[in-house]
Amino acid sequence: MQAEDMESSMESPNLEFEYGDTDTLTAELSELYSYTEEPEFALNRDYFEEDFRSHARGKRWIELTVDEQRAYVMSLLDALEVTDRDKRLKVARAILYLAQGVFDECDTEVDVLHWSRHNVFLLYDMGIFTALLELLSMEIDNNQACSSAVRKPAISLADSTELRVLLSIMYLMVETVRVQTEDDRPEWRAAREAFKNELGSPLYNGEPFALLLFTMVTKFCSMNAPHFPMKKVLLLLWKTILFTLGGFEELQEMKVRGRERLNLPPLPEDSIKVVRAMRAASPPASAMELIEQQQQQKRGRRSRRSAFVDSLEGDSPFPKKQLQSECSQLCTVQLPLVKQDSLDTYNERDPFKNDDARDEEEDPEDTDSGIEGEVDPLDRDVIIQPPPPPPPLRPPTERVNFPKGLPWAPKVREKDIEHFLETSRNKFIGFTLGNDIETLVGLPRPIHESVKTLKQHKYVSIAEVQIKREDELQQCPLTLGEEEVEDTPTEMLYLGMLPNLSQYVIALLKLLLAAAPTSKAKTDSINILADVLPEEMPITVLQSMKLGIDVNRHKEIIVKAISALLLLLLKHFKLNHVYQFEIVSQHLVFANCIPLILKFFNQNIMSYISAKNSICVLDFPHCVVHEMPELTAESLEAGDSNQFCWRNLFSCINLLRILNKLTKWKHSRTMMLVVFKSAPILKRALKVKQAMMQLYVLKLLKIQTKYLGRQWRKSNMKTMSAIYQKVRHRLNDDWAYGNDIDARPWDFQAEECALRESIEKFNSRRYDKNKNGDFTPVDNCLQSVLGQRVELPEDFHYSYEMWLEREVFSQPIQWEGLLQNP
Repeated sequence: MQAEDMESSMESPNLEFEYGDTDTLTAELSELYSYTEEPEFALNRDYFEEDFRSHARGKRWIELTVDEQRAYVMSLLDALEVTDRDKRLKVARAILYLAQGVFDECDTEVDVLHWSRHNVFLLYDMGIFTALLELLSMEIDNNQACSSAVRKPAISLADSTELRVLLSIMYLMVETVRVQTEDDRPEWRAAREAFKNELGSPLYNGEPFALLLFTMVTKFCSMNAPHFPMKKVLLLLWKTILFTLGGFEELQEMKVRGRERLNLPPLPEDSIKVVRAMRAASPPASAMELIEQQQQQKRGRRSRRSAFVDSLEGDSPFPKKQLQSECSQLCTVQLPLVKQDSLDTYNERDPFKNDDARDEEEDPEDTDSGIEGEVDPLDRDVIIQPPPPPPPLRPPTERVNFPKGLPWAPKVREKDIEHFLETSRNKFIGFTLGNDIETLVGLPRPIHESVKTLKQHKYVSIAEVQIKREDELQQCPLTLGEEEVEDTPTEMLYLGMLPNLSQYVIALLKLLLAAAPTSKAKTDSINILADVLPEEMPITVLQSMKLGIDVNRHKEIIVKAISALLLLLLKHFKLNHVYQFEIVSQHLVFANCIPLILKFFNQNIMSYISAKNSICVLDFPHCVVHEMPELTAESLEAGDSNQFCWRNLFSCINLLRILNKLTKWKHSRTMMLVVFKSAPILKRALKVKQAMMQLYVLKLLKIQTKYLGRQWRKSNMKTMSAIYQKVRHRLNDDWAYGNDIDARPWDFQAEECALRESIEKFNSRRYDKNKNGDFTPVDNCLQSVLGQRVELPEDFHYSYEMWLEREVFSQPIQWEGLLQNP
């Protein structure tokens, strides 16, 4: 394993990966289907053609006019309402075939996607989605199917047939309508906005559609419905949230508008563009590379010295030993010049490359901990001759080139300016002025200049404004009156999720744990393979290999969907209101999300990112258009020719971003990273030469650097340099030293408790129906209280006498108690 790690670090190329909301439409559609579902494509086509033949009279679907197509879809819609379950399933399969693009009538993949898009908008226009939603609700509440699935020892594809067909149609509709293209018709654009509003508003049973899918997730994780096809549910849930709330670029636009609305200065840069323009850095050198480099240097020294002495020996009257000693003295004199030269050529020789042996003792488990290209301290005294320039470990084009300027504008919080002034006043004046950041009387001129510089880079976030406003509303509820809360899709989703939020979070993390490649199979863990395992298990080696690839691919897609879903929820809730973000974050932390993500990364991450768990010829729509070639064990082993797996790299970046969001400005959670020994795990992730992934790894290393000790920082200078180059600077943040006064270990529990208290106050004030109950006037008049009309339920009149007997006559009343003093 270590040898593989070293090889991968030596060969790790730059990855041409562009991060986005999703992969290409073709890839996203193909990931909906497992390879074991391949025979069902022909089944859908057969049911469609059987029904369509009686309506079309010899015509093909693509030859019909739009009116004829609408008439046929209407007949399918009527047929969906029959009571016979098998007939309903056949009609649903025919609708699925339409949504898949009537592939039997197409010659190319482009044609399939074209007709799929045309048909999906037609199906939406005819109201198919609403009908499917009713059928989905019936299937979810089908207790007979749930109880039979619970009793089964092994669950397969056959147990979830109806659900898979319904979810596949709904996913195709959501994903196809969500993606915009340049040649969209005006009516399609209007349909997209209408569909987006429908999915985000509480039109379905008084709650957004996403909540129905969240209910499916919790029901599955509670073992009450083990036959639910979880991959399809999670993919549909992710795409529904992405469609209704918006992706990363929409988030950036919403953030800009939010700052304008609060009269805050514009953002210093567009973070999406900055990250896309970044270049990956070379990963820290591994032990194998260093040993090889040292051996080459020693060989080079010996050969050059002996050649030099031999060349002088022929003409010299002096003995050989004397020549060698003089040569050594000559070289020793020139040594300082060599060191100065090495400082100038930083890319070829790192001046910070020194002892690392003690760091190895600190963390023996880390195969490349502290190995940053340092020279062995025992070897330094041996270098008595100017060494030749060592052969570069990588081609010159891949060396770290220092940028002309840092990529991010520095930021300063108001809290940082207050802390700086408090320290300065205590030092020069002897007293403080609280939160006053304007008065500079009595402070020396350099302090004035420092405060001016800090104020130039002062950054006020939307979250800080929201917290300040919330404090004011808590203190003056009557003076400030009711808060106007806009009914955005994010607000409605949060309101629906709030009662069962912890269940939703725990269920998602359970699924993430079950799908993680580092997880061990346990008897009590949930079975996420219900919608990938066939009824009959494979009997040949080829079938076993195909199923193995399918299972691994299935798990990767689940990780991708959950990571993207959690990140979207965190980002949208933070923008909507910071306390909504904080409650989700706290539920994630209490459900052990931090160690779970670290456990995920505690693997050979290069192998995971370059995994080839896909069979291109079986991917939709390729498999329904082209002739199927004969699969062999060799072709399955070879996999595709891609440099990396898009979904796995996407998942890794999402999980790192989630970890950053959970730990940012939270000392207690940062200490969790330290306690769980995340530094060597994260350092291994730097081997992936992709700028965005490296950025978020370096951010996580930066926040814990001060707690890792001086020796770790000394031994990892290349990582420290990369942090300096790539991560945003916070002025007067001593992240590289460890003089943090806020990092008091006894405050960690109090920090989480105080945050929890603020969250509960926010939820109580904003969402509690009995809010401001303490300030409601009380009616003390006996006659008016007894004279109020009380609405009684209808059945109360029938059981009135029984109620009197049970609640009045049979209850002993101690009248003498009224005469006693209270």
